[in-house]
Amino acid sequence: QVQLVESGGGLVQAGGSLRLACAASGSIISITTMAWYRQAPGKQRELVARITSGGDSTDYADSVKGRFTISRDNANNTVYLQMNSLKPEDTGVYYCNIWIQIRRWLGAREYWGQGTQVTVSS
Repeated sequence: QVQLVESGGGLVQAGGSLRLACAASGSIISITTMAWYRQAPGKQRELVARITSGGDSTDYADSVKGRFTISRDNANNTVYLQMNSLKPEDTGVYYCNIWIQIRRWLGAREYWGQGTQVTVSS
C-alpha cells in the first residue's frame, strides 16, 4: 500500500515562514500530480497549489500567489510547500494530495496526507 507522511506545520507569527513536506512511500509505480490543500475552521477544503509530474507547470490559489512556492523531489517522492509572508488567514489544516499509480494495469488514484496544522498569529 501507500503511505503519505506530512511534516513542517506549526505556529508562526504573521510575516513568518514555514516549509511543509509530504513524502510518499510504498508500492509506487509512478506519481503524477502533487498538490496541497487547506481547510480553515468552518470552511471547505480548498486547493492551495498544484504541480505537474515534471514540475514544469504549477497552479496557485490567488490568495497565495507570490508568497507560496510548491516544488517536488521525484527521486524521493516528496512534495514541498514553502510558505513566506504568512498571514493569519493562512491558518488551517494543510493536506497533501498525490496521484499515485500502484498497479501497472490501473490508472493513478489520489491519496491524502493526514494533515498538518498551520497557525499564524497576528
